[in-house]
Formats: sequence, structure tokens, C-alpha cells
Amino acid sequence: MTRAPVVRAIAAFAVIATSLYIALTMTPRLGLDLRGGTQIVLETRDSPTVKADAETTDRALEVLRRRADGLGVADAPLSRSGERRIIVELPGVLDPTKAAEVIGKTAQLTFHPVISPADQNTTPGQGERVIADEDGNLLLIGPARLTGDGVSGAEAGIDPASAGGWFVTVDFRDQGRQEWAKLTGEAACNQPGDPKRRVAIVLDDKVITSPQVNEGVACNVGLPGSSTQITGSFTMETAEDLAALIKGGALPVPVEIIEQRTVGPTLGAAAIAASAQAAVIGIVLTALFIIAVYRLVGFIAAFALACYALISYAALVALGATLTLPGLAGFVLAIGMAVDANVLVFERAREEYAAEQSSGGAPGTKLRPALEKGFRNAWSAVADSNITTLLAAGLLFFLASGPVRGFGVTLSIGVIASLVTAMVITRVLAQWAVSRQGVAARPRVTGLSDIGRVRRWLTERDPDVMRRRGLYFVITGVLVVTAMAGVALRGLNFGVEFTGGRIVEYSTSRPITADAARELVSGAGFPSAVVQTSGPGGPEGSVISVRTGQIGNAEVARIETALERGAGEADKIRDELIGPSLGDELRRNALIALAVALAAQLAYLAFRFRWTFGLATVVTLAADASIVVGAFAWLGKPIDGVFLAAMLTVIGYSVNDKVVVFDRVRELWGARRKEPFASVAGTAVLQTVPRTVNTGLGALFILAALAVLGGASLTDFAVALLLGIIVGTLSSAFVAAPLAIVFEKRNAAPPPQPKQKRVARPREGSGAVV
Repeated sequence: MTRAPVVRAIAAFAVIATSLYIALTMTPRLGLDLRGGTQIVLETRDSPTVKADAETTDRALEVLRRRADGLGVADAPLSRSGERRIIVELPGVLDPTKAAEVIGKTAQLTFHPVISPADQNTTPGQGERVIADEDGNLLLIGPARLTGDGVSGAEAGIDPASAGGWFVTVDFRDQGRQEWAKLTGEAACNQPGDPKRRVAIVLDDKVITSPQVNEGVACNVGLPGSSTQITGSFTMETAEDLAALIKGGALPVPVEIIEQRTVGPTLGAAAIAASAQAAVIGIVLTALFIIAVYRLVGFIAAFALACYALISYAALVALGATLTLPGLAGFVLAIGMAVDANVLVFERAREEYAAEQSSGGAPGTKLRPALEKGFRNAWSAVADSNITTLLAAGLLFFLASGPVRGFGVTLSIGVIASLVTAMVITRVLAQWAVSRQGVAARPRVTGLSDIGRVRRWLTERDPDVMRRRGLYFVITGVLVVTAMAGVALRGLNFGVEFTGGRIVEYSTSRPITADAARELVSGAGFPSAVVQTSGPGGPEGSVISVRTGQIGNAEVARIETALERGAGEADKIRDELIGPSLGDELRRNALIALAVALAAQLAYLAFRFRWTFGLATVVTLAADASIVVGAFAWLGKPIDGVFLAAMLTVIGYSVNDKVVVFDRVRELWGARRKEPFASVAGTAVLQTVPRTVNTGLGALFILAALAVLGGASLTDFAVALLLGIIVGTLSSAFVAAPLAIVFEKRNAAPPPQPKQKRVARPREGSGAVV
């Protein structure tokens, strides 16, 4: 016995034990769409004196972290995305109004000398500007003499002597104290009542207060203290907010909110429960299916599938990945795709066993060699198909943003985990099982002794599937034209992620129709809003979705008040704001991601196979994608970031199927170099049908469960993938292979060389050392 099985067994045990330990001792990090809260994406802007870059954005991030702590959200996750974006997560903060006001303010506090009163005709000099004071009167103020950088802290207080008026105490640093004394000293040189005796304190281009310097302050001496009080028409809340802003520090550059998402914890809990149910149902159905088809080795593959789920989950937790709703869907979907490698191996092992039997020998003695050859010969197709899926997942991570990136991470981890489980865990257990004497005596128990009913039926009839290539092209062309007609006639229902705008969902206590809700929203001043309803919301209520253009939190509150008049209590369960610049960027990145995905697949397949195979695959992928997009256009379903994740997954899955077909074409063509290529391609398609059907059914179980149980948030995702898998599976046989035949007629390159058989080299000596 060689050392390889022992090493694989030890590695399998170590991976399973480590994964189990991580799963039991660590908790996953849930995204805000699963645990509830608010996410705000800010983008830094250039100021007149400071350029927004990575350095200033990092400084702004630290200021925002202190502000989040001031809001009572300790350890709020903040991170820089790119050079000028900051992502702020506020778990448990479901009212975005206060969060946006405090987090998003630039809070650039400045102190200015007052030059004179002003009017509309006043022309400011260099560094000067005209601004309204706290009473609405225009003032001409000079350049800022002191900024928030000279402030060390601030605190709200109440003055009992002034009937409970609130004020804010500002503490200065050394440099700030000197500038404050100099500024107030210069103002004190003017007569009482003269506007020049005032000092304007400005926050975010708005005068908070512009008091006169007291008469007791000496000229050119000023206020020597290390603090001062800002008084005005403050309430307790406004005074505390201002103190929090000043204490947190001034942002080095202005920031703008370009995206805001709020989701209630009940929606997240429902999504987790639905995905968990879909995962359990999908795993059970997939396990029962592969056990029914492959018997003993199918049972082993089902155990490996459970190990796959454990390893994937442990990897996500160990890496500290944030598990979002699309990421959860990607995790569940990858379970269905994990069976693919097992099916490839078992189908090759069946073929090898049949070949071994034809050469004679006792049936049971051929099981282990056949299984070994199955793993060895299937490795090429397994590796190629998984690499193409990793390409799509990598593009999701680098080109997408937000939760869709989480989908790319979970899909990548799923692909790697499926390789480990299929090529290590399944291999160790299957080799051990078929080596048992009781199993060897009953080869039918293993599920490897028969090529299967579908394969046997196809072998007996041997249909010429490539004979009607022209008909396949016509049908595909009709489907593509119909799909594009849907895009042209009905248009694409782009979500707010791609168009910019705001979408808010409410759960109402009383049921309401879409027309009635639309009338209420229109009456609130939003006649062009897109209003949709679904149920249930509360115990007997509805879920109302309102999509508008760029509106603020005050307008959202107005819509909520209007809905409550006609539908009872309305609880906000989702709130997303996407800025127009971000929407344009996401739409552009989506097109880039799809184009790069197709180009990457073409380059990889041309390198691994032939340019004819790669071109046939990419053209077919374009047809697959257009059919799915057209179906969504006809159905009026939204085209959003989750749909982009689904489309790239469809591309990855469809390439998987085509890689398996062309891998078999390459192998058969090398062995039958003088046979017409059309005949070779047809035979390869027939031989890969069992793998295609069995793998497709494994994924369909998961997706059907997601479509039924996933709710509105996951249903569209599952529908896109269901369409993509069905179309992609059929197109592998009836579009990609026929196209390769057409392209090969224009290819002067010779057929591939026959696959070289590995010859075991005899060991010299016993290996013992005396």
C-alpha cells in the first residue's frame, strides 16, 4: 500500500476536525441585511484647500469612528473602500435620520472676524465671504482664523440662571487658545455695538452664533482662557449633537452620502430562516438523489456533502467574512454545485469499470482500479470547471460592491471546499469501502458496476445529435431575438443600485392594495413613485415597496405618515439610498464585469483547449445571458446587484458544463483522429449526458427550495439561476458543440494528440536498508 491514501486520510481527518472546532467555538459575522441596522457609504470631496485622497479619507474615517462611538454604537465597523469611499455600519440603528445627520455632516468648525454688515450688492475681497448670521442678517466675514483642528473637546451644558438655556463649552488646544485670544483681542479694539466687535462661529457654512466680545475684554489681549461657550437657541438634543460633532473632530474634507441602506432585524431573521430551510431541504433532496443513483458511493458522497457544508461554514467564520443575504444564497447554491465533482468522478469510474470488465477478470477485483482511474481521469474536467467558476467569483469580488462581493467570497470558498471534499474525503472513504471483501463480492452495491439507464439507452440507440445543427441554430436565434424584443419593447427594470434613487419597504398592520398605496404616496407629493405591494406584512397586513428618485429622510417620513393613514401602523423594514454617481458606476461595473467574464473564459478555454472551443463557448454564453436578461425584461423583474451575481454564476455554471463536454471531445478526438469531428462531438455529448443531468438536478433541488422559501429577496435570484442552468445545460449540447463543428471547418490545426497512458515504473529492490 502506498503512502498517498494514508496522507489523504490524515489530511481529511485534520480538515474535518479543524472545521468542527471552528464551527463550535466561533460565531459568524452577519451583515446588516441579516442582523438589522443601517449602512452608510460616504464619498470624500475636494475642499478649496485640501484634496480628497487616500490619506485624507483615512483621517476622515477616524473622525467618523469617534462620532459613531458618540452615537452609542461601540465598535461600529468602518472601512475605506477604494481611495475616497468610507463604509459605515451601525448595527441596531434603524432610524437613519439621526445617523445620517451626525455621521454625514462635514462638521468643519471655523471662527471668523466680522468685517461689516452686508447686503446683496456687497462684493467680498480675497478670502472673505458674505454669510447670513443666526438672525438671518447678512455679514461680511474675513478668512477663518481658527478651525476645528485647534479644538480639543466640547460639552453641552445648561445655565440655570438663563431659564434653563443650553450652551456648548468648547475647549481649545494650545495653538487654538492662542488664536482665540488673538481673534477676540482684535475684535475688542472696536467700540461696543460695532459689528467688527463680533466673532462669527461657523459650522458647515452656517453661522451658529456671532456674539460680541464682552466690554471687559482688553484690546489686543482677548480672552485668555482655554475654553469658551457657544450660546444660541439650543435644545438639549441640538446642544448634545453639536458637542458630539465638535468633540469628534472636524473632517479634513467634506463628505457626501452616496448610499444608505437600512433593514429591520425581522427581515434579516426571516431571510436566515428561509435560507436555512432551503439548505436543509436542498441537502436532503440532493443526498437522496445521489444515493438513489450511485448507491454506496452515493452515500459516501452525501456524507462528503455534509462535510463540505461544515468546511465552507468554518472557512467563512475563520476568515471573518461578513455573511450577507446574497452571500448566504451563494453558500446554499454552492452546496448544490458541490455534487458536480463527485458525479464526474463516479461517471468516469463507471466507464472504467465497464472497460475493465470487458477485458475479463473477477468483477470485484476491478472496483478499486476503476475508482482510481475515475479520480485520475476526471481531474482534468474537475479542475477546469472549478477554475472557470473561480474566475467568475473573482470578478464578483473585484468588480462588484456591497453584498454582491460577499456572494463572490462565499462562492469562491464553496468551490475550493468542494474540491477538498470530492478529491480527498470522498476518495479516501470510497477507496476504503470498495476494498472491503463484502463489498467486492457484491459490486452492484457500490453503484459503479453499471453505466446507468440513461447512458445504456443512449448507447443502444446511438442517435446522431449533430445531424440537425441548423435546426438548433434557428431555435437559438428565435429565443435570442425574442429575448432582445423584450428588452426593446418592455425595457429593463433597473433597480435603484443601477439608476440611483431610494427604495423603502414598509410592513403595515392592515392590508392595502397597490392602487390604494400608490394613491396615498401620490397624495404625499410623490406622483411618479413606483409603488408595489405584497403580503403578508403584519399579522394580516401587507408589505409595501416605494421606489423614488433622490429624496431625503424628511420626505421618507412624509411617505410613512401618508401610508399610516390608510394602512395602519407602518414599520420600516428596508431603506436603501443610492446616489446617482454610484448608480452610474455600478451600472458601468456590471457591464465591465460581464464583458471581462466572457473575455476571461475565452482566454482560459483557448489556452486549455483550442480557440474554436473557446469561441464556441463564449458565443453560447452570450446567447445564454441574453435569454435570461430577456426573460427578466418580459417578466418585469428587477435588474439589480443580486441579478448581476446570478448572471455571473450562470456564466460560471454554464462554462462548467461546456468544459466537461469539450474535455470529453478532446479526449475522444485524440483517440479517433481519423473520425469526422462532427461524429466525435456527438459521441462526447451523449457520453456526458448522465453527468449533465445528475449535476443539473442537484443544483435544481437547491434553487427550487430557494425560489419557494426564499421570499422576495431570494426568489428573483433563484429564478434567474433556474433559467440560466436550464438554458446553459441545453446550450452545451445543442449550441456550443455544433458551433465548435462550424469553427473547426475553418481551423487548419491538426486534431489533438492521443492521451498518453501512464506506465508504472517497476521498483528496483525491496526498498529495505540493512
